[in-house]
Amino acid sequence: MLVILMKDQLLQPATVCRSCPMANQSGLPRWQQGRLRCGHPVVQAPEPATAQYECTMGFRIAELPE
Repeated sequence: MLVILMKDQLLQPATVCRSCPMANQSGLPRWQQGRLRCGHPVVQAPEPATAQYECTMGFRIAELPE
């Protein structure tokens, strides 16, 4: 499950990505084969943590286990 990380809350991508020109036709992040296509990975510590990405619009997106 993908979420957008804000300062003190988690948002569903559909609420933010809907107006993004980089989103797919459904208004969601371009997520394919476990990678965010409309952003880049954020370098993290080597510990097994939640994968985080920064989208082209500047938001931090995390992949949370379901």
